[in-house]
Amino acid sequence: MGDHVAPPEALDTLPKILDWNATARAGLPASREKAFGIWQSFTWADVREEARAFALGLLNLGLAPGDRVAIVGENRPRLYWAMAASQMCGAVPVPVYQDSVAEEMQYVLDHAGARFAVVENQEQVDKLLSVKDRLPALERMIYVEPRGLRRYDHERLHAFGEVQARGRAGADRAEELDALIASAKGADTCVMLYTSGTTGKPKGVVLSHDNILSAARSSSVFDDLCAADSVLAYLPMAWVGDFIFSMGQAYVCGFSVACPESAETMLSDLKEIGPTYFFAPPRVFENLLTSVMIRMEDAGTLKKWLFRVFMDHAKRVGPDILDGKPVGFMDRLKYRLGDLLVYGPLKNTLGMSRVRLGYTAGEAIGPEIFQFYRALGVNLKQLYGQTEASVFITMQPNGEVRADTVGVPSPGVELRIDEKGEVWYRSPGVFVEYYKQPEKTAETKDPEGWVATGDAGFIEEGTGHLRIIDRAKDVGKMADGSLFAPKFIENKLKFFPDILEAVVFGAGREMCCAFVNIDLGSVGNWAERNNIAYASYTELAQHPRVYETIRAHVEAVNRSLAEDPMLAGGQIHRFVVLHKQLDADDGELTRTQKVRRTIIADRYAPIIEALYSGAKEIFAETEVTYEDGRKGKISATLRIEDAAVVPAQRRAAA
Repeated sequence: MGDHVAPPEALDTLPKILDWNATARAGLPASREKAFGIWQSFTWADVREEARAFALGLLNLGLAPGDRVAIVGENRPRLYWAMAASQMCGAVPVPVYQDSVAEEMQYVLDHAGARFAVVENQEQVDKLLSVKDRLPALERMIYVEPRGLRRYDHERLHAFGEVQARGRAGADRAEELDALIASAKGADTCVMLYTSGTTGKPKGVVLSHDNILSAARSSSVFDDLCAADSVLAYLPMAWVGDFIFSMGQAYVCGFSVACPESAETMLSDLKEIGPTYFFAPPRVFENLLTSVMIRMEDAGTLKKWLFRVFMDHAKRVGPDILDGKPVGFMDRLKYRLGDLLVYGPLKNTLGMSRVRLGYTAGEAIGPEIFQFYRALGVNLKQLYGQTEASVFITMQPNGEVRADTVGVPSPGVELRIDEKGEVWYRSPGVFVEYYKQPEKTAETKDPEGWVATGDAGFIEEGTGHLRIIDRAKDVGKMADGSLFAPKFIENKLKFFPDILEAVVFGAGREMCCAFVNIDLGSVGNWAERNNIAYASYTELAQHPRVYETIRAHVEAVNRSLAEDPMLAGGQIHRFVVLHKQLDADDGELTRTQKVRRTIIADRYAPIIEALYSGAKEIFAETEVTYEDGRKGKISATLRIEDAAVVPAQRRAAA
């Protein structure tokens, strides 16, 4: 695996591999953290010592094998150490989405039966204290950042450093800890991760060390990851992708994991770290592209011309150059010039100058967005995975990267498509169970270990690549029998920098209609350049010129859909720009920013009916949740607009 020796296969748990790394890779960087503007680095020997001290402190506080330990906060080295320390003690870490409201956290901690919680700061302590009376199992909270917590009751509240100090002082329990680490097996629970809950309450996915390590080892070999690589850990710690990259693969390969100073400084920290391995869901790549397009709007005439000319050339030859395919000398020369003038500076601005491998997953990415990054020379690939699979189901091999597939089965993964078109898989990474939900486990995983993904797709003949159409439950038919695949259409809309989110309706209907959320950064920048005053998101969203722009985008998508005989019937006839952004705090999106279609359909039912009734406007009033938990209402009279569609006879001719 790369140019460094990998841990022996006999090391079947993460704590055992950490011990091995602390010796074999003792001086190599394992963790980086930016604090007070300065990057601090911790070697593998440091990480083992810090995690071990914390583990001894947890034993001193009464943590026992089998206990669950909630982990809540932004990506911080000490929270990753807390997960490793919990595992050393035979306990199970349960990462929780840090932006969850108190009631969401209460559900997860109560369902998991967490006895301990390790949290980042006062904000997270306050959330848990507000629901403490509904968490009978929770006995102790440990915080990393002490600011603001001085006058709190510390009978069952402890500082992270204090727990480590207890551990270092109680070295007499070192043999007990060593015995716990040595007796652990690969079949033991490694982590419990809660699903995003698009259709109901989140489910606790139990993953063993065998699950995580088999997936981490096989995927690392597939992409030749090694100790010289580095990643930026900025995605939620409660998401399986972060766990596999920042814990599983990092431990197996020995590469370093850097944590940004804050969510607001992520982009600047990305530039400073310059990772070689970068993962992001489509939303992040969309936002990065939006920031580029906003800056180009403010650029001078010459810069705009250079950008347009060289990007057109990059889109034509860049992906072929990246894949090592034949490209003419003059095209290569022009691309090299473009790299000097446009692509290189742009990749540096995006923090991707050193990226040799990038991945996107979580949901489908728009083909245009995907090709934009590959045209720049960023080796961006798609993978298809789930929490229940320890991430990896399919991956794209070098030289076989396409926007319309998600690749071939990952090493050790078997695929099949059932008679309804649903994708099933089986692999060593398949989860153990849904915690306390045997009936849900049986619905998802059959006795032979095959797991239903809930996605509709097919395997291409000849290439063996998997193509995902949409969520199986979302794919439907229009009233005239045309295929309806909402996510595919929504991704096309979200390619435009002005559109942040879109929700398309049409199953069983005579036509497709859409909700649109504008991107406040992009559209606000446009409004400022054009001297358009506005007082709120709601006011800007309903501006006539904004509607003109969104209509142009919708009609461009319609023309694109008309070129695909399978999806031409899904063109958007009518749309509305919503008066508020869809928000996870309002239950409209999951914490991983996936649309909760059922909730949106119920909450905005009057607007949907207005779209289909032919109405020109509708008054809407919607309850919202503010950051501090207070409730309020946003109201507006929404315009409903028609969009031009390509007539049936032109579709037939296409």
